[in-house]
Amino acid sequence: MWSDTLRNFFSFIRPVLEIGVLAWVFYRFYEAIAQTKAQQIVKVFITLFAAYALSYILKLEVLLWFFKNISIPATIFICIVYQPELRRSFTQLWSGRSRLFRIGTQTTNGDQIDSILNACNVLVNKRRGALIVFPRRLGVKNIIDSGTRLNADLSTSLILTVFDHDTPLHDGAMVVQNGRIIAAGCYLPLSEQTDIKKSFGTRHRAALGMAEESDAVVLVVSEETGAISMTYNANLYYDLDPLTIKRMLLALFSYHDITPEELQQEASSDEAE
Repeated sequence: MWSDTLRNFFSFIRPVLEIGVLAWVFYRFYEAIAQTKAQQIVKVFITLFAAYALSYILKLEVLLWFFKNISIPATIFICIVYQPELRRSFTQLWSGRSRLFRIGTQTTNGDQIDSILNACNVLVNKRRGALIVFPRRLGVKNIIDSGTRLNADLSTSLILTVFDHDTPLHDGAMVVQNGRIIAAGCYLPLSEQTDIKKSFGTRHRAALGMAEESDAVVLVVSEETGAISMTYNANLYYDLDPLTIKRMLLALFSYHDITPEELQQEASSDEAE
């Protein structure tokens, strides 16, 4: 009798559990690709599925034959085109947002961010450029290995020394993690986007390329304009003020994605209260 009861219970709970797991996986995948270019993949698949469903309902044999023969090549093509976004999304999906599942951490605090921003302001006044990478969940060992390992305490003076025109490391990127300068003179992948403003130079393209291929946050100091910008999640936020940058960095290091527009809304609501 008890065995029959347990068997009936598991036969009832099994489909509920399967549906719950699938729903959680799809939700986490959507959460991982939200605010990135990878959400275009979802729109493509939804459109194709809707077209296939309509063809099936209306019994359009030619279109059904077309979908049957094009589905596998189309899936492979989409995976190749959106490979960086898919890799980042799946890594975020399985690493999770809790500390237990994170691949990497970024614990740079407010005082250390102030030291970085002070250095950036000095570089702006001297019309010197800089690239500073802050890894988050995804590892960037290949980027670190492309430069010179320093593993030094973070300080304004050391950042200024690295990005001085007379040093061999000033043209590359600096990697900062957990309040330490891990490496400098690192090479970043250039963005392949075609709609980038022509006024943006190699530094901005490198910062955007890094944000496309990982979940890292990158600060950019423009040598030509003196603007301080930030890239993450394949987006570039141009010419931000230091206070906005600090609040964004603290939010991103806590693994809460935030944009300058959301910060402005928060500031407006604080002033209203």
